[in-house]
Amino acid sequence: MTKISPSVLTADFLTLSDDLKKLEEAGVDMLHLDVMDGIFVPNISFGIPVISSIKKHTNLLCDVHLMIDKPHRYIKEFAKVSDYLGFHYEAGSPVKETLLEIRSYGVKSCLTIKPCTAPEEIFEYLPFCDMVLVMSVEPGFGGQKFMPEALDKLNALKNEIAKQNLNVLLEVDGGINADTAPLAVKAGADVLVAGNYIFSADDMAGRVQEIKNL
Repeated sequence: MTKISPSVLTADFLTLSDDLKKLEEAGVDMLHLDVMDGIFVPNISFGIPVISSIKKHTNLLCDVHLMIDKPHRYIKEFAKVSDYLGFHYEAGSPVKETLLEIRSYGVKSCLTIKPCTAPEEIFEYLPFCDMVLVMSVEPGFGGQKFMPEALDKLNALKNEIAKQNLNVLLEVDGGINADTAPLAVKAGADVLVAGNYIFSADDMAGRVQEIKNL
């Protein structure tokens, strides 16, 4: 079954504790946490203290997505508050070494690519990944429209993962809703990151089940 990782980027932080309980009851699989530094992407979000606080109030796995410059500088610290820890291929860190460092802390490693990056560029790093995240919007802001080019990337990565006989999850993030979710799953996505579509709903559990039952 498709896994759901709601992104808190568009959540109301004043009601987040209550919303997390609703999401747990709805059966989501993990929580997507976007860390932005205002350098790698033109936005600033939150860091380790906020994620640490969130972890105290949920049993959900923390799927931490670093949208920061040279993320290898902070892997040890973020590994302490992550279950999955991902960084961008384009962010200026040594890719293989950073993936291996994440795993060395007992955390699942994730490599992320922006819309401008061809999937073939990361084929050599797949053996060191537990998950690969394909951005279907330009990273930095929630509520953007899904880029259909992401479907070809998902398909190419799914085929390469099978070719290399690897156990790697494929995640997609950006513009996921009832219309785009089935397209992403058909293209090979295992994990769907949905932020605005879930957190803007009066019935968040209904939205979660709507996607899970595709």
